[in-house]
Amino acid sequence: MTQNKGLKKTLTPFMLWGLGVGYVISGMYFGWNLGLEKGGTGGMAIATLVIMVMYVTFTFSYAELACAIPKAGGVFDYANRAMGKNIGFVAGIAQVIEFILAPPAIAFAIGAYFNAFFPQVPILTSAVAIYFVFTGLNVYGVKAAASFEVIITIFAVGELLLFTGLSLPKFQAVHLSSNPLPFGWGGAFAAIPFAIWFFLGIEGIANVAEETKNPQRDISKGFGWAILTLAILCILIFVSATGIAGWEAIVYKNGISGETSDSPLPLALARITGSNHPMYHLLITIGLFGLVASFHGLILAAGRSTYEMGRVHNLPAALGKISPRFHTPANALLGNMVIGILALLSGKTSEIIIVSVFGALTLYIISMVSIIILRRQEPELPRPFRVAFYPVFPVVALVIATISIVAMFIFNLLLGIIYFSLLAVSFLLYKIFKPAHT
Repeated sequence: MTQNKGLKKTLTPFMLWGLGVGYVISGMYFGWNLGLEKGGTGGMAIATLVIMVMYVTFTFSYAELACAIPKAGGVFDYANRAMGKNIGFVAGIAQVIEFILAPPAIAFAIGAYFNAFFPQVPILTSAVAIYFVFTGLNVYGVKAAASFEVIITIFAVGELLLFTGLSLPKFQAVHLSSNPLPFGWGGAFAAIPFAIWFFLGIEGIANVAEETKNPQRDISKGFGWAILTLAILCILIFVSATGIAGWEAIVYKNGISGETSDSPLPLALARITGSNHPMYHLLITIGLFGLVASFHGLILAAGRSTYEMGRVHNLPAALGKISPRFHTPANALLGNMVIGILALLSGKTSEIIIVSVFGALTLYIISMVSIIILRRQEPELPRPFRVAFYPVFPVVALVIATISIVAMFIFNLLLGIIYFSLLAVSFLLYKIFKPAHT
């Protein structure tokens, strides 16, 4: 029985664009501004431009792999074919860590939004409730889930464009260049995880390849449109938000120092309209769509990643079962929800984000090595989409991702040790318990 047997092929290029942008777009609304605290506008700008180059080159390289090997496991399947089962397993676990640990941080932000409107509802209560709601939607069906994702992504993109339209007329270059390198050039390295948060998750498009109507043709379109949209939004938001009153105004709640904020755009807009203006309230309200889009989209991608690992018995086989009623990876989705809620209850949201980014960078490194190996070992492999400027694109992505993961390890030593320990323990268990015949 082939893997395609249970998953419905319903996704179009437009839906793939909605998923790709939706996976990522919460990074435009919160989190990225914390990189300004690490590196100032100069350090964060350097980190963001370099990371943007990495994502553009990575995305088109990854699209080649996704079109040639359109399977739900994404990097797990590519690495498995290029470098064997051991490296494939490591790649799959890194992907699972990324996709499972990013949603809890976003869920906490969603809970904080609800708490602002309904103070009587605790943040954790609404965050856990949101897990149940969107896991249920994904269990119900991928077409309904993807259609919902496209709708809320359009709202979220529209809101970012509205914010840009309101803020750019008030832009002043002197604010953008104020205190640009508070910690010197090294601040650019410390800002890397937050620059990655601008784009983290776009690779999830590959994990719905088996549910795409024509994956060999449509996956590359979805990737291309999504990364173009995100690159434009990233530049617009970075410049317009920091150019209103300087970077401190969108990092600290009081605009000077002290407690950091997860709401850079409302802080920036309050400088223009005040906190009682209808546009200010509109931004906060619709800003929720950006958070929901990423949360929901990453749950969808995580379900496919865990499903594939279960299907080949790298994780418990029950996770690799398709629901006979809904034709979705229901067990994988529910298992991911349990782990996500446990992570959410830890309260360590910033630490969870950083571990998730470690997983993403591992995925990027292994997948870029895979495309180079497969080009050499399997030149006859049908490649409906071939990355331009090969081997420049995958090599550039590989070099930047490698430097980034080293820099992150230096600046986040304990979290790096925890992450690599997770990989090592998982691999050890895999070697002990993996059935010999699979």
